[in-house]
Amino acid sequence: MTPVIDRIFRSFITQGRLDIVFSDGSRRTYVGTPGPVAAMRILAPSVERRLIANPGLAFGEAYMDGLVEPVGCTLYDLLDLLMTNSMNAGHIGEAVAAVIRYGKRTWTQFNPAWRSRRNVAHHYDLNGALYDLFLDSDRQYSCAYFPRGDETLEEAQVAKKRHIAAKLRLDRPDLEVLDIGSGWGGMALTLAREYGARVTGITLSEEQLAVSRRRAMEEGLADRVRFELVDYRDVTRRFDRIVSVGMFEHVGVGHYRQFFDLVRTILAPDGVMLLHSIGRNDGPGSTNPWIDRYIFPGGYSPALSETFAAIETAGLWVTDCEILRLHYAQTIAHWRERFAANRDRVAALYDERFCRMFEFYLAGAELSFRVQGHLNFQLQITRAIDAVPLTRDYMVEAEREAAAPPGRRGRARKARTSG
Repeated sequence: MTPVIDRIFRSFITQGRLDIVFSDGSRRTYVGTPGPVAAMRILAPSVERRLIANPGLAFGEAYMDGLVEPVGCTLYDLLDLLMTNSMNAGHIGEAVAAVIRYGKRTWTQFNPAWRSRRNVAHHYDLNGALYDLFLDSDRQYSCAYFPRGDETLEEAQVAKKRHIAAKLRLDRPDLEVLDIGSGWGGMALTLAREYGARVTGITLSEEQLAVSRRRAMEEGLADRVRFELVDYRDVTRRFDRIVSVGMFEHVGVGHYRQFFDLVRTILAPDGVMLLHSIGRNDGPGSTNPWIDRYIFPGGYSPALSETFAAIETAGLWVTDCEILRLHYAQTIAHWRERFAANRDRVAALYDERFCRMFEFYLAGAELSFRVQGHLNFQLQITRAIDAVPLTRDYMVEAEREAAAPPGRRGRARKARTSG
């Protein structure tokens, strides 16, 4: 242990308690105000040096390589302590690194079509069997919705799709819907099956495209749902509705104006869009360097201020905004539990280092919503001021009807129409 790393940890730990066994066998305890408690062992002097200058990248890499170990606690406990303290700006090296990252973010998030395809392949073209081991059966890889708070993951993902469909105002059959970033097809198939829409899903993942097309054929919906390997910038046809779930995080801040200009062009004059995205509560920032390198290259969770500014410049209306605060934390908690239960099977697909990488990613992602101000937002967007009713009662009614037993749905719709 060097005096420099000791001083940094003394400055950094302002909340909770951290016990460290350094690579030379020396032990230190760092204590702040009451908070989380954890301990770790550092197994190489090189890790200590790297934690001085760029801890946001170095810590995750050291864990992946087995050079940092939690002691008497879980990885989640250790990250809880470290991420809580990272909000207090007590690490001078990380403060400097954050300024540099912010200065470079226009380039880091520069996502032309060729780069977007490469970034998407990095994460979404992994072995499909991996996602079956921790996602729900519909492979919804985005924030679920917990209206009661005690739903299973399957129930919460169904509730999420109903919640979004209600905001799309699918008030008549055969509406033409564009799903930007259609994933493995679950949302598009639901909108066709349950709401009578005609859906075009676009993705840049060849793995997701193949699965989506197969699912449409198996469900007998290929005549109502088609999936294409298309960049959003290449869409020219007009649609009655547009939905985008978990894709906006991959657009890049320098492309927001282009994204919403396109929405205005391809959305029907009386059309409705629903945008569902991860966001941040602390204003514009940058992406954690470990996440950018290993999980979502080119990705960024935008502040609402950045998103609204681009929407306003494009001449669109935000007709509804909902903030989902801890829903994603609950979602990822389910994913972590399922991943842990299937860890041996993941290791058989990849290796131990991959497992440690994914464990670090899931634990850190959950905690970003619990202690670092991340959130999910849903924005309903229109071209016309009167494209949706004056109040949001219709959303609640549509959602309740969709959740009702099949025999009662028609009666609920008739009562609502006659009223």
